[in-house]
Amino acid sequence: MYEYKFVKIELGTWNSKPKEDYQDIINNYASKGWRFVQIFAPSTKGYGHAAYFELIFEKPLN
Repeated sequence: MYEYKFVKIELGTWNSKPKEDYQDIINNYASKGWRFVQIFAPSTKGYGHAAYFELIFEKPLN
C-alpha cells in the first residue's frame, strides 16, 4: 500500500510559466523518500492552457 501526496504548482497569469521550479520540488521530495509519479494538469483556462500543474508523489506506507 502507498501514501500519495499532491503538490500544486501555480502558473503565471500572462506567460503560463510555473511560479516555482518543479525540478527543485521533485528533488526535495525525493530526498525525503518520495517517488515522483506524474505531473498532471487537471484544469484548463482560456485558450486551452493549463491553469496549474499537480505533481504526484508516492511512498510505501510503513
